[in-house]
Amino acid sequence: RIPAAHGRGEPFYLYTGRGASSPNMHMGHLVPFMFTKYLQDAFGCPLVVQMTDDEKYLWKGLDMRTAREYMRENVRDIIALGFDVSRTFIFSDLEYMGRLYPNVVRVQRAVTANQARGIFGFTGASNIGQWAFPAVQAAPSFCSSFPHMFGARTDVPCLIPQAIDQDPYFRMTRDVAPRLGYVKPALLHSKFFPALTGPNSKMSASVAASAIYMSDSPKQIKTKVNKHAFSGGGETLEEQREHGANLAVDVPYNWLRFFLDDDEQFADIGARYGSGEMLTGEVKKVLIDLLVDITRKHQAARARVTDSMIDAFMQVRHMPCQ
Repeated sequence: RIPAAHGRGEPFYLYTGRGASSPNMHMGHLVPFMFTKYLQDAFGCPLVVQMTDDEKYLWKGLDMRTAREYMRENVRDIIALGFDVSRTFIFSDLEYMGRLYPNVVRVQRAVTANQARGIFGFTGASNIGQWAFPAVQAAPSFCSSFPHMFGARTDVPCLIPQAIDQDPYFRMTRDVAPRLGYVKPALLHSKFFPALTGPNSKMSASVAASAIYMSDSPKQIKTKVNKHAFSGGGETLEEQREHGANLAVDVPYNWLRFFLDDDEQFADIGARYGSGEMLTGEVKKVLIDLLVDITRKHQAARARVTDSMIDAFMQVRHMPCQ
């Protein structure tokens, strides 16, 4: 539906989000926004970014002041990627809820407690805010949640670039959309981005060794990659030369898959590393140089993002996107 609509010159919008449990974002957080930025540039479409400060209050035990501080610092990182302020609306749930609430209530009435329990695993120990939250995440999927962008329209479709762990929310949303008279959102799942510590591990804000933060120095990046990045190479030089690396589990190689723009160089590294011609240290060196360049550029861009720029992106304003 989305490509067809675009081909006919009809509008659609992007929707993604971020729940800030820390003032610092790491590479895993940034990848979905990099992809969203690519989509916005490619299609010239509007974007809404939901900052779920309410979610972090309900689940992480943050007080509201801290949740707001973390939210704004994460918004600073998002803006630093170069999103177009004329086509991008970033909003805090706690601040925008009055306008979002009609669709939140519509979704809440359409989903039973038994359905919510089955989808999200809620129990009697879950607070009632947690039970209610999925409807909050669902509501931005419907263009009528943003009348300052789409006026009275209810038919502008939504494309959601998302991490796979968010899929239950939007399967629920797609289920209820027709019953509310709305268009089902289209979903675009991102490939799993592994932690430094292993292909099946997840980056954690509480485990510094698992991630590269956008605030890390070149020295920190070099130390983390060399010390903690899980290798699929042989345990000895002889084993590596003879058998090559297991590319499926090698984290430095798989991070290059995300960040190295040169496809020919990536293919060459894969062939040489997989055959034993290239060593783990050489691959890590390529990754370190790449990450240092990305973080330096991001840090410089982030330093130019002022509080007034954050306010501009978050202001409810006339944004004709019809």
